[in-house]
Amino acid sequence: MNRLFVSASRGIAKVTGSALGPHQSAVIRIGFAGTWLLFLLREFPHRQELYGPDGPWSWDLAQQLTRDNHAFTALMWSDGQAWFETFYLLAVVSSALLLVGWRTRTMSVLFMLGVLSLQNRSVFMGDGGDNVLHLMSIYLVFTRCGQVWSLDARRAVRTEAARARGERVTDRVGPVLWVVLGLVLSGVTVVDRLGGGRLVPVLLWTAWAALGLWWLVGRLTPQGEPRILLDVIANVLHNAALFVIMAEACLIYATAGWYKIQGSRWQDGTAVYYPLHLDYFSPWPSLAGLLSSSGTMVMLVTYGTVIVQVAFPFTVFNRRVKNVLLAAMMTEHAVIAVVLGLPFFSLAMIATDAVFLPTTFLRRLGGWAARARGRALARGGPEVPGPRAPEDGERPRVGFTA
Repeated sequence: MNRLFVSASRGIAKVTGSALGPHQSAVIRIGFAGTWLLFLLREFPHRQELYGPDGPWSWDLAQQLTRDNHAFTALMWSDGQAWFETFYLLAVVSSALLLVGWRTRTMSVLFMLGVLSLQNRSVFMGDGGDNVLHLMSIYLVFTRCGQVWSLDARRAVRTEAARARGERVTDRVGPVLWVVLGLVLSGVTVVDRLGGGRLVPVLLWTAWAALGLWWLVGRLTPQGEPRILLDVIANVLHNAALFVIMAEACLIYATAGWYKIQGSRWQDGTAVYYPLHLDYFSPWPSLAGLLSSSGTMVMLVTYGTVIVQVAFPFTVFNRRVKNVLLAAMMTEHAVIAVVLGLPFFSLAMIATDAVFLPTTFLRRLGGWAARARGRALARGGPEVPGPRAPEDGERPRVGFTA
């Protein structure tokens, strides 16, 4: 009984005392932001047909649908061309800034608003990857995804170094950004254009107030009990969101695998054959023909896909088996991106899978990237050392930024 109590106490202390998985949360931040950014840039010439006011899914139809399902989309605030172009540009900018980790708390909220607004504007556009990105953009808001591999982490290291030298450091960008966003939120709330029922304005105002409280407490009592309490709340939300992302990934694969088992084409081993002969999914007909020419290969890929998807949720606690299946799934998604011409679906799924990558591998990957960056900048002068990742149980070193 005492051992159980001690184990439970240690578990609670670990969950509340630190934001676990700093590298994993950074990878999924980079993965989702990069996927959405690449999609927006690739579809920039076709943005009018996809989400514009004069697209096939007209503004009136979208307004009727959102009125019924209460889905949030900022594109319903106006049917003007100028607003659409401005918002599309803002979605691109927020994705790019989240990718590099600049003001990750604020950018994660803006990134979520961009994803929800564009996808809810034209619900029939996209593929299964859009559904994954839709959900993950919401979960990402609750994570502390800027602990490593971000401009926020680098700024936090420089701020600590400056304070250690006795210098006074003042953050002016964070408060200005917070005030500007507050004014914008006030304006759209007054004209009641937020949509989504009463839930969306409450969530947005809560996020805005939380960002202001975080900065104020960090300014007044950086080492006091209020800051410790906020850290505990942030750690619990982060760890819960990371757990939900993992559970969501397991649910996606389990559902897909068990539904495949019930399909006759998956049972007889021919399900992979048919998509390879559809023009819509054949950007490289010669490559698709080469893969489908071998009946044995088609059967192995079909059965292997089912086995991996069904088995993966049951192997997450076995590190070796999980890593093998994880490599197989990522490879499968990479093949789907090339052979079937679904790059953004594959990127979204690979970003989701990345939450299960081992920390040692990610640290090694980060080391390779840092060395490559150092060699690239070797001729440009001395390199500024990057931020060190917080260990498990260590308080993350992230500045009080909006």
